[in-house]
Amino acid sequence: MNKTELEAQKTRLIEKLGVQFEKEHQLAPVAARIFSTVIITGKKGITFEQLVTDLNAGKSTVSNHLEHLQAANRIEYYTKPGDRKRYFIVKPDLMEKHIDDLTEKWEAQKCIHKEVLEYKMMSNKLNKEDPPFDLEFQKSLLDFLDEATAAVNKLKKNINS
Repeated sequence: MNKTELEAQKTRLIEKLGVQFEKEHQLAPVAARIFSTVIITGKKGITFEQLVTDLNAGKSTVSNHLEHLQAANRIEYYTKPGDRKRYFIVKPDLMEKHIDDLTEKWEAQKCIHKEVLEYKMMSNKLNKEDPPFDLEFQKSLLDFLDEATAAVNKLKKNINS
């Protein structure tokens, strides 16, 4: 792969990520492309001028969306000594926050489904004449939630390392 092909791949990835962020996070198209570009750029960051050029967007449009993404705690910037430019990066704790939000939801689901499982087990004991509840789905769901929580917590630990 040469540099031209690598740049083409980068452009395709920015577009794919952008479409995903538009749908999943209700971001405006340009905001989604800015966020995608910042993700692809990584820790070195990207300047306002580079975003305007790379995305072929107007300065005011890029500026407005950068402000929105900063207000939404998705990106931040840093500066270099002697350089007046701002370098935009993904907010470092964004992934950790996303993982915490996921595990919080999963824990709430686990509590409810444990109660459902207990109810079904008790119902099976007390109602001998009725067809019993199949408990496998509830057990499988609880196992999945435990495993998923463990997996994302492992990812979070790797992020912090």
